[in-house]
This record gives sequence, structure tokens and C-alpha cells, in this order.
Amino acid sequence: MTQMWRCTGVRWGEGGPVLGWEGGRRSGLERGKRVAFGVLAEGVRTCVGARGHGCPVRAEVPGRSTGARCEECARLDRAHSVAADGVADDPRPYRVYLAWFGPGMVKVGITAAERGSARLLEQGAVCFSWLGRGPLMAARRTEELLRAALRVPDRIPYADKRAVRAVLPPAEERAAETAQLHARALALANWPESLERLPFRAVDHAGVFGLDGLPGADGVVSELAAGCALSGTVLAAAGPDLHLAAGGGVLVLDTRLMTGWELTAADRDEVTVPLRKPRAVRAAQTQDGLF
Repeated sequence: MTQMWRCTGVRWGEGGPVLGWEGGRRSGLERGKRVAFGVLAEGVRTCVGARGHGCPVRAEVPGRSTGARCEECARLDRAHSVAADGVADDPRPYRVYLAWFGPGMVKVGITAAERGSARLLEQGAVCFSWLGRGPLMAARRTEELLRAALRVPDRIPYADKRAVRAVLPPAEERAAETAQLHARALALANWPESLERLPFRAVDHAGVFGLDGLPGADGVVSELAAGCALSGTVLAAAGPDLHLAAGGGVLVLDTRLMTGWELTAADRDEVTVPLRKPRAVRAAQTQDGLF
């Protein structure tokens, strides 16, 4: 009988990225690791549920969905999300951060202080700095202030992040762009009094992700499908993305596409997953009102 596993996605910790599986099993994703899996020919992708609970109807979900949730479970999960303002009375301290993903691609966000830099690793932030620390609502108001006053987004599309990973400027340039925005942010008036402003300190993740010398991508996995397979060697891991040497080129796999499928080990080296062309590298754009 073929043994099958259900993937729970990439988790980042002090030991680097690991791929999680239902039941608690974990697979390290260090550079040079072979990744090889397939989807059964009769496989169906089902909802992963919400807030640690399985989907009551095991609803079928589209292969291209990175959330792998049906509408009802997605609504429940979002309702308890800090990012969606679903939580207002969390007593934990929060931090406001600036995250740099590429030239002209800087975003602002918040994360629970106890999580450290895990949120930044999960998003694939190449460089970041903390901005402030305080209660949740003060952190949220500061995030909104920066978005409005400096026209900084709270999200950067993953397609844009992937497009620039192989052509990043040197670390000092990444830090300088982040530092300039940090200084402008601290100079703004109307910060909540309960939020402590934090000095600039650049944290660079290029080495952690394995981006130094990373070749450009030849393709991006668009979805998994019944009967498909993928085998490759890890070149880099950034956020949920794996950059793999596979099929004679470099492919990017968003591991969120693996969730909801029952997967089996692949014995042969093959690439039969649906692919799309990577987004072209866009010219660096200056964010209005920043530099």
C-alpha cells in the first residue's frame, strides 16, 4: 500500500526552514536537500480547516489556492486574524516593522513581540528593521499612520518578491534604503504615546535564505494536480518558496500549494507539475513620498 502524507507547509525556526506534515513529522529544507513527491492519479485537494480544526465537510479546494481553505473555513480563520483587525484585546506586546524585499519594495507590518523575526522569515523579507513596540492597538494605529503618510503598502505580491531574488543589490544598499525610510517614519508626528520608538538596526536574511549567487528562475509551479510529480534539489528557501534545481533549470515552488493534498514519495527524477513563466524583473520604483 502506498504511504501518503499531508503537508502543513513551511515553518521557520532557529534551525532554519522545515516542511511540516500532519502527525508532527518534519523534513529539513537545507540547501542541497532533495525534494521529491507526487500526487496520486485519483488525488483530490481538500480544505485544511481553520484555527487548528479540520474542515467539517472536507470541501474540495482549487489547486491554485495558496490558502487551501473553503470559503467558510477561510472566513473563520480570517475572523481571528490580527492582520484583519479580528483581534482587539490581545494583551501581548507587539512590534511594528519595516520589511525590504527588493529595490522600491518596502512594506510595514506588525507582529507579536514574542515571535521575534519569525513573521519576517515567513514573508521572505530580505532585510528588515523594527520601528516600535507597544500594545496591539497602538501598533495597529502606527501601521496605518505609516501607510497613509508615507504611502507604504502592507503587502507585497509574492510574484514581485520572486522576480528580484536573483538580482538583489548588495547588503549595504538594502540596509541604506531601509534606514532612509526608518528615519522618515520616526520623524512623523502623531505616533501613539504608548508605542516605544525603536532605533534602526538592519537584519539581513539573504544568507539565511541562501540568496547569494542564486540563479534566476526558469519557471514557477502554478499548482499541483492529480497525477503530477516534482523532484529537485533545494537551492534556496525564502518565506514559503523553495527555489529548486529541477528539470534542467531552476523552478520556484510555493509550498502553500502542497497543503490539502495527499502526497507520496517520488522515486524518479521528473517534473510533471503545471508551470508558468516567472514575472519579469521590473525597474526599481521609488515609493511616493519616501526618497
